[in-house]
Amino acid sequence: MTDAYFQQLNQVLKNYHRAVPCLLIDLDILDKNIKTLQSNLNPNAAFRIVVKSLPCIDLLDYVMQKMATKKLMVFHQPFLSSLVARLDQDADILLGKPMPIKTALYFYENLPETSSGFNSYKQVQWLVDTEQRIREYIDLAKKLGQCLRLNVEIDVGLHRGGFKDKEALKAGLKLISQHKDHVSLSGLMGYDPHVVKLPRFIRSQKKALQLANDFYENCKEVIRKKFPDLWTNELTFNGAGSPTLNLHKNDSPLNDLSAGSCLVKPRAFDIPTLSDYEPAAYIATPVLKHFKNTNLPALEKMKGLLNLISSVNRQSFFIYGGFWQADYCYPKGVKQNSIFGASTNQTMLNAPKTTPLYVDDFVFLRPHQSEFVFLQFGKILALRNGKIEDRWQVLKN
Repeated sequence: MTDAYFQQLNQVLKNYHRAVPCLLIDLDILDKNIKTLQSNLNPNAAFRIVVKSLPCIDLLDYVMQKMATKKLMVFHQPFLSSLVARLDQDADILLGKPMPIKTALYFYENLPETSSGFNSYKQVQWLVDTEQRIREYIDLAKKLGQCLRLNVEIDVGLHRGGFKDKEALKAGLKLISQHKDHVSLSGLMGYDPHVVKLPRFIRSQKKALQLANDFYENCKEVIRKKFPDLWTNELTFNGAGSPTLNLHKNDSPLNDLSAGSCLVKPRAFDIPTLSDYEPAAYIATPVLKHFKNTNLPALEKMKGLLNLISSVNRQSFFIYGGFWQADYCYPKGVKQNSIFGASTNQTMLNAPKTTPLYVDDFVFLRPHQSEFVFLQFGKILALRNGKIEDRWQVLKN
């Protein structure tokens, strides 16, 4: 982003009714990223929003409307409970990781009131990764007197869990087939970020993708040929994620693609496959104190030497907060003082003598990720045309 962009935001925030650390989302850039996603998305696959990457009800509503989808991937039970109270009978939720059976039971024993028509038994797909997990969900279904939908996690190469070979998958599917009064197969899920993260000298991206897709297709064949009673045209074959979304074209075994982070593009997603997307989220925090030099505890007599050794130490500042998973991006040249260290209260920053930064100005940072960092700010300031348009509440834990 240009200096002019941040200078305008700085002035907007200085005119805002309070000065505290805040999370900003630029809706104009978000709209551009949504259009990029729409142009890259496999037309033969449904799009599913990853809630942990956009953990804000209003933000989710915004993206669901723009993307014309009501499919969500959820990783956290409190988020699940919050969402089912708002979603209607057309929504579909896939759990992004296996939930402990006590958590699933807690969810059902504490279902929120809803008038929207969402059915928490028919519209939630629980992820199962082992035979033991399947047995636990069968027992839960019996206890609830309901039929639960199970989506089977398969290991397509990441090796973070899931059924890793066809024989293990057959055993799991057999268990589901034997208890169709209590559980139903809703599909498969295979996550493949390793495809773009493996060093090329270990395995090329093309080869890694081929191996992942081949295994996924083989797992689908196991259902189709060995368990035809479980096969339907409505099965969810989910996978991808922001890093690999663009790689799943017409020859992909997936009919359900998940993503979220690419739409706000935090720092960790500065990767070649997402080069068409732009950063849409920033942290802004006010400067509380300004000093013309750097003065460190017990090193008072050395401040002149420190300033002489490094021009970046010529000015020092203390900001409101600062211990976030984020990188300083404006003003240019600003950095955290490594000796003073980070603080959740007041972090010391240094900058060259020429850096135009003063008390009550704002410093801008770019989050490393969205899924955790967003939750630290309570409300998100939604920007349009460089001005604050709305305040959006993040999901609660």
